[in-house]
Parts: sequence; C-alpha cells; structure tokens
Amino acid sequence: MPSHVQPAVDTAPSTPDVGAPPSVIGRYRWVICALLFFATTINYVDRQVIGLLKPTLQQEFGWSELDYGNIVKSFQIAYMIGMAASGWLMDRVGTRIGFSIAVTVWSLAAMLHAEGPVFGAPLMAVFAGVGLAWTPSVIGFSISRFLLGIGEAGNFPASIKTVAEWFPKRERAFATGIFNAGTNVGVILTPLIVPPIVASYGWYWAFIFTGALGFLWLASWLRYYGVPETHPRVSREEFAYIRSDPPEPTARIAWQRLLPLRQTWAVAMGKFLTDPVWWLYLFWVPDFLHRNHGLDLMSMGPPLIGIYLISDIGSVGGGWLSSHFIKRGWSANRARKTAMLICAVSVTPIVFASQVSSLWAAVGLVGLGAAAHQAWSANIFTIASDMFPRHAVGSVIGLAGMAGALGGFFIADVTSRLLEATGSYAIVFFIAGFAYLVALGCVHLLAPRLEPVDLN
Repeated sequence: MPSHVQPAVDTAPSTPDVGAPPSVIGRYRWVICALLFFATTINYVDRQVIGLLKPTLQQEFGWSELDYGNIVKSFQIAYMIGMAASGWLMDRVGTRIGFSIAVTVWSLAAMLHAEGPVFGAPLMAVFAGVGLAWTPSVIGFSISRFLLGIGEAGNFPASIKTVAEWFPKRERAFATGIFNAGTNVGVILTPLIVPPIVASYGWYWAFIFTGALGFLWLASWLRYYGVPETHPRVSREEFAYIRSDPPEPTARIAWQRLLPLRQTWAVAMGKFLTDPVWWLYLFWVPDFLHRNHGLDLMSMGPPLIGIYLISDIGSVGGGWLSSHFIKRGWSANRARKTAMLICAVSVTPIVFASQVSSLWAAVGLVGLGAAAHQAWSANIFTIASDMFPRHAVGSVIGLAGMAGALGGFFIADVTSRLLEATGSYAIVFFIAGFAYLVALGCVHLLAPRLEPVDLN
C-alpha cells in the first residue's frame, strides 16, 4: 500500500452523493475492473494452452485419452483444493497480497510445463509405488497442472471479492461480466499466439512465453491496486458511491458458519453442475474440432476465435441483463433468476453439436452454449454478493469454486472414458445441454428468494 495514502475517515464524505452523474462521481473503480479483466485473460491463456496442444502432445508422447484425462484431473483436484484455500486466503490477507501470491504461483507453474517430461522421469518409481504406472511425460505434466491449478484457483475468489469491495450492488453483475469476459479473450488469444510460437520454437516455448505474462500483470497490480478507503485516486464522491449500500459487518466468518447455510449450497450447486461444461470447452473442444472436422493446430484458430467471440457477448450481456432488470424495478431474485433461465434454455441446442456435418454449424452451437455459460456465470457469481456480506464473499466463492472443480474432475473422467470407449462427443454434449436447467432448479430450491444471510 502506498505510504502517502490517507486514512478512510478522511476520504469518506459525510453525505454520499449517490445520485451524481458518473463523471462527477469518478471512474477509478473501472480501472480496478480492467486489472481484473487482464488477470482473468492471462489466467485463461495459461490454462488453455494444453487443450490447444492436445493433438500435438498426444502424437509426440503417445498419450491415450485416459492419459490426457489424468493430466486434466490433476489440474481439477488442485483447483478444488486451491479454491478452498484461496477463498480463505483472500479474506485473511486481502486481495492485494493474496492475488499477488496466486499469480506468482500459477505463472511459475505454467512455465514449468516446458520441463514436464524431464522431471517426470525420476518420479516414475514413486508413482508406480502407489499403483500409477504413468509415463514420465504424464507424470511431469500432471505435476505441472497440479501446481497450475493451485495458483489459478485464486483468480475468481480474488476478483469477486474485489468487485464486492469496489462496486455497489447495482453495478456488481455488470463489473463481474466485464472481468469475466477475460476468460473469452484469453481463449481467443491462445490460438492466435500459440501456433506461431510452436511452429518457430517448439511447444515448450508456448508454455514459457504465456507463463511469463503473469509477471507483467503483477507489476501493474502492485502499482495501481489499493482498497478504496485509502486509495489516493478515489474521490470522496466515488468512495461514497461505492459504499452507498447499507453498512455491512466486517468480522471474518469461519467456514463452519457458512457450510450449514442454504445460500452457500445454492451457489455451490450452481457451480458444481455447470462449471464442468466450461472445463469441457477449454480442454476438449480443440480435440472435438480435430476429431470431427479434421482441423490441425494451424487451422484451429478461426473456429476457436469464433466460439469465444460469441461467448464474449454472453459474458457482458448476462451481467448487463440482470442489472437492467433491477434498474427497471425488479427484485434481485427475479432479475437474476430470469437471466439465468434465459441462459439455461440457450445452452440446450448444444446437444446437436456432435451431429452436424458443417464445421461452422458446430462452431455456432458450441459458441451459443459458451455464451450462455458466461452469462450464467456472471449471475451465479453475483448472487453470492447479493446474499453474503463483502467480508464473506471470498470464502463463499472459494467453496463454490471447489464444488465446481469437483464437478470438473468428474467431467474429465467421464469424457476421457467415453472417448476411449466410443470416440464420440454425443453423450458428453447431451449432458452439457441440460446441466443448467437442473442447476437452476437446485438454486431456486435452496434460495427461493435470494434472501441475505443473517450471520449474527
């Protein structure tokens, strides 16, 4: 934190002018949102590289579908553990320090992939001792993915907590949608930057180059981020606007108090049932395009870019839609769930993606499903901040993210086994098509009114 900042009591105005136009209020909170956007972009570049290189790495190392599934599951297990730990970490040490730790870990882990087959060889006896007869490359990549999952798990708890700290409730869904759009930008950039690197220098440099991007972001984060109460670039009017919601308690909340709450489980079930679909897009869609439509690494770019350009519309549009409903006088409950229902219905056509013969028809169906997921995601994140006070949001998102990673573990296992047995994505896309309707039903049963929790 800069030494010249002033205490919160000097920056907060006595009479919040929440009705002032944005140009008078100030806009520094959107600079913070931009930092979250770029962090999320880099996060998804780093995790997407292996999905794009799956056919290349399978050919070089002779991986079966089950080998690749085990590598993906290593990431999912670590992501689940990391989500649980990172939510606690962000609430404990704050997002400035916590986010810095997460980015450092995941950037180093991303670069470590380049040496995976090398350090995997000495560990073969250890893995064999626990009944895992894995090759050196599978061991090395699994360890690298595990460390990557531990670090990358910090992104969303940190970002959602930051949004809760920097934005009033009326803007949170929109701000969440904006930074969450970084997921799409990340997977758009990956097929643009990775194939030229691989063609010129080899696959290992793709991991080194993309991993190094996190350290560039870290320098900006440490320079520009601070809490709004003490930030020198936040005006008195903007601070008043940020804190225009009713006051909330600030004491830390133990997990033991969050786990019995229906609201916690509503967010967790929403993530458990739908996050696996997004993991499916990230880690298997390049293989789907290769398997069903014959695309190689150099021709993969345009279809993947098309899918995630479509999904970007959903990311921002989903947050905007529920915020728009609220501005029209709808309750948060009605606005969020109506938006989520629209998303859930929009995903269902993906069941036909593996059946169409046209490449661009498949791209359109997967793109629609990805857009609907991103719109859903903006709202499932936001209902956590609707129901929980700011000081508990990081832990709730961490627990929910852990549930989502557990669901991702199951989809990795199911997908790899189905592909090994049938060679078809038909059943996998059928599961994806109806997961959101089931998830919305669970959310509504557990939190029928999205009522705020009483932690006292």
